[in-house]
Amino acid sequence: MGPAAVIPTAYSRLQFLVERQLAVFPDHAAFLQRRFSDITEDSLHFAETIAAKLIQIAGSQIDSVCNDYRWLSAAVLEEELHFRRTGRYRLSTFAEAHKEIYSDPQYMARYMNGLLLSQLWWRNHTETLRFFREDFVDRNPSDAAHLEIGPGHGLLLYLAVQSRSCAVAEAWDVSESSLEQTRNALNAMQIRRGVSLKQIDLFDAPKAKFGSIVISEVLEHLEQPRQALDVLRQLLAQGGRMFINVPINSPAPDHIYLFRTPEELLDMIANAGFAIERSQFSPATGATLERARKFKLTISVSAIVRKG
Repeated sequence: MGPAAVIPTAYSRLQFLVERQLAVFPDHAAFLQRRFSDITEDSLHFAETIAAKLIQIAGSQIDSVCNDYRWLSAAVLEEELHFRRTGRYRLSTFAEAHKEIYSDPQYMARYMNGLLLSQLWWRNHTETLRFFREDFVDRNPSDAAHLEIGPGHGLLLYLAVQSRSCAVAEAWDVSESSLEQTRNALNAMQIRRGVSLKQIDLFDAPKAKFGSIVISEVLEHLEQPRQALDVLRQLLAQGGRMFINVPINSPAPDHIYLFRTPEELLDMIANAGFAIERSQFSPATGATLERARKFKLTISVSAIVRKG
């Protein structure tokens, strides 16, 4: 029985994506079988919603996007092998990551495409998306000015902009290639309201205040995540909320700052002057939280915070 067979026929978009993915990456069948074999009904509903958006974004390039996910999986495996041998990430400076990755538009396009599908294929990414929508976006104060740092594939930005709580929205990134990917994704999802996409380095942030801020899978790309949190505290309006997501023990081509435990991240957030409203730990597909801690496997650590 293959992965698509464990998904009820009512979830046609999810089945379609599984079939397209396996057409270009048949070796991934066992992984996807494990990913969906014990999924709950409400999680299937959410996965179907995300699948519909991924199909919308990929459009006629769906097979190419699936192939980019296969390419990303191979790249991450190489980084994982290095991590297991050495106990550290391969790169250690932003300059290295910029030279190898961020300055290469073709690499960035493939990387963003691969990460786009990982939002569905990797359980920790899907659980983070759901936590973001239900516990952050749906509970935000009304008429909030929204900011996302590093919008990438655009799904988090889409979910925020679609919310009634979002009055206006901006997104900042150091990579113009990444912003172009975000722009294309928002256009594909037919976002009609204006979203301001700006090439801005967080450490050169303009003076502004936002009632809602998102920084997801960014702090591990920085040499100084603690200083980034100081900047974010200045940007967050009094009474506002911020969503932080960081994968720990998560080797990737451009990850440079290694968080080894969820508590290491949460302590850094608290020491930066934030009060943690709620948090979620989502281990990688197939791992329990206990096993992920024991063997130093990837855990997506998400926190919803306010100014302390």
